[in-house]
Amino acid sequence: MEEKIKDKILILDELVDRLDTLQKSGKTVVQSHGVFDLIHPGVTKHLNSAKKQGDILVVTVIKDEDVRRGSGRPIFPDKLRAENVASLEYVDYVSIVNDKVPFECVKRIRPDVFAKGQAYKERDRKIHGKIFEEEREFYFGKSRIFETDGFSFSSSRIINNFIDIYPEETRAFLRNFSSKYGFHDIVTALDKLKDLKVLLIGDGILDEYHYCESMGKSAKAHLVVNRYIAHEVFAGGAFAIANHIAGFCNSVHLVTLLGKEDSREDFILKNLKPNVDARFFYRDKGPTIVKKRYINEYLNQKLFEINYIEDENINEACEAEIIEHLGNTISGYDLVLVSDFGHGFITEKIIRGIDKYSSRYAVNTQTNAANRGYNLITKYKNPFFVCLDEPECRLAAQEKHKDIEDIVRNLKKKINADNMIVTLGKKGSIGVNSDNNVKRTPVLSSKVVDTVGAGDAFFAYTAPCLIREMPLDMVSFIGNAVGALAVQIPGNKRSVEKHELLEFIHTILK
Repeated sequence: MEEKIKDKILILDELVDRLDTLQKSGKTVVQSHGVFDLIHPGVTKHLNSAKKQGDILVVTVIKDEDVRRGSGRPIFPDKLRAENVASLEYVDYVSIVNDKVPFECVKRIRPDVFAKGQAYKERDRKIHGKIFEEEREFYFGKSRIFETDGFSFSSSRIINNFIDIYPEETRAFLRNFSSKYGFHDIVTALDKLKDLKVLLIGDGILDEYHYCESMGKSAKAHLVVNRYIAHEVFAGGAFAIANHIAGFCNSVHLVTLLGKEDSREDFILKNLKPNVDARFFYRDKGPTIVKKRYINEYLNQKLFEINYIEDENINEACEAEIIEHLGNTISGYDLVLVSDFGHGFITEKIIRGIDKYSSRYAVNTQTNAANRGYNLITKYKNPFFVCLDEPECRLAAQEKHKDIEDIVRNLKKKINADNMIVTLGKKGSIGVNSDNNVKRTPVLSSKVVDTVGAGDAFFAYTAPCLIREMPLDMVSFIGNAVGALAVQIPGNKRSVEKHELLEFIHTILK
């Protein structure tokens, strides 16, 4: 019996070849696609109904790293989920597939019928509307889309209600939040961001991750010798923020600084989304900033970091050129975002220029190893929105132990900010709006792969949300949901996309 189940599970390439042969012999292929975390009556009824639409029923199971269903999901690993589905008699073949681009596997399989459950009819229309409407032919070709009928069971609702993924405090928050805002409210609010024109000025950084394994202590020195395995390079800093925003706003103008010595411009342009319009300025001395992190691959632990950086202030000629560009362009944008890593790009005069030319700007000042104690939010005045983490907030206020709520209120008043959100790590986030109302939101993540870039993703989503006058509690919730997804991505390997954010939110609000 066990062998029969395993024989049903094929890699995608092998499955495509087999199905092609079956279709040529006249068989009708039906495909169902999803997570299949729990096999419950809703799933069995859906698959039974799907099998009646043809001769061969294929189930594609989304692999673990591409599941976007909230904290602690999937409950079971992909191999076990695939075996569970394959154990159903009426399922002919199963394959574990990538789902970075939703429904990409449907293009490969080209089923005669694509079956989706009634429970996901409305969800798919809201989350994947572009795929099911504008690009239907591209993804589904000549496949007939069949919606299985009958009563609906939700795996997410069962898991949320009966499995303790979140502590009671978070579950209570989600119950209260979902009684105030529905999934449709959040979809509508995020859809309103599409036409925003955003100008982002900030430090562009290349993040290199070098993976290695320990070989043991050196016989001649007090150090651990490591063997190189592989490395990856990601577009980080302002490049990553621009890519996040470009996923839900049509127009993004990026103003950033490269180094003349080693600009890496070709790589950067290749790794920016098509709707990011970049304007590069150049530092005379030094390279484009590169931060190399060396990581033990087995433990996923960072061992040490080396920065290739020149962090003195840019020269006056470059500074004047940037200010002139901002003066000529800022008025054409709805929102200006400032991502200040404190690496010598955004000078005092540029800050004054931003304040002078922009009607509303949002800012995040980063604290890092190169600027600790020297890059404080207090150098900005009158921002529309400020986004910091707790250490950055405490450093700026020079308050190590005082209650964070008091610090946020006082700091917001000191710099005359309209809105301020401070992320608190495992304690979630705290926000204060223009009416000085305080909103606390719990953390929504339980699995952390890498925290690098999570704050940038949070800032990228929350600033546009606030400019569209969304309520602060909704903005904080969206930001924390984005953060929960971002900490599952190594570095800035990819952006947090709108569709996966909506899938996450849809799941945890059930």
